[in-house]
Amino acid sequence: MPRPAMSWRCGYIDISIVAPMLGAMTTRSAAPRAVGSWQRTAPKRKSRSGRSGVLLQSMRRIASRSGRSMTEIRHKIRVDVSTAYVDDQSKPDEGHYVFSYTITIRNEGEVPARLLTRHWVFTDANGKVKEVRGEGVVGEQPYLLPGQGFRYSSGAVLETPVGAMQGSYQMVADDGAHFDAQIAPITLAMPGLLH
Repeated sequence: MPRPAMSWRCGYIDISIVAPMLGAMTTRSAAPRAVGSWQRTAPKRKSRSGRSGVLLQSMRRIASRSGRSMTEIRHKIRVDVSTAYVDDQSKPDEGHYVFSYTITIRNEGEVPARLLTRHWVFTDANGKVKEVRGEGVVGEQPYLLPGQGFRYSSGAVLETPVGAMQGSYQMVADDGAHFDAQIAPITLAMPGLLH
C-alpha cells in the first residue's frame, strides 16, 4: 500500500508516524477526522521507536479499553435480529415448525462495506444441524456507507418447536479489508414454550 503523500498534525500527534505501521487502517483518499482544526505538514521519516511506538501503544490501549481492536473500530457491522413463529404455515403434528426472521444490518464502522456472502447454522432441539451458505441476502449484496443500514426478512423450518440460529456475513470494505460480521445465537421457539 502506498505511503501517505502528506501527514496531518493535530496537537502533538503526528499521524504520518503511525500510518506506515497501521497498513490497512489508512486509506489513500480519506483524511483523518478530529475535533478542532488540522494543520498540513510535510511528511517526516521516523523510526519505529520513540514517539511512534508510544503513540501506537496509546492507540492500542484506547481500543482495548473499548473491548475492540483498531480494525474492529474501522470495520464494524451491527446485526439486529427479530424472530416470529409462523403458526399458519406450521404443522406441529408433522414436525414442521416455521419461523420468520427480520435482519437489520447497519454499518457502524468508518469505511463503506459490501456484504458478499452469508453463512447460517440452524440447530433444532434434537441437535440436527442445517447450514446455509450463499451469495448475498435475498438476491442482493448490499453496499453500506457508514451509518447506513439494510433490512430484509426470510424464514427457516425446523423439525422441533424450539431451536437456534447463528451465523455470519462475509464483508469487504472499500479499503480492501475482508472481515466477518458475526451473528450471535438467537433462539427460535413456539410461543409459550420458553419463559
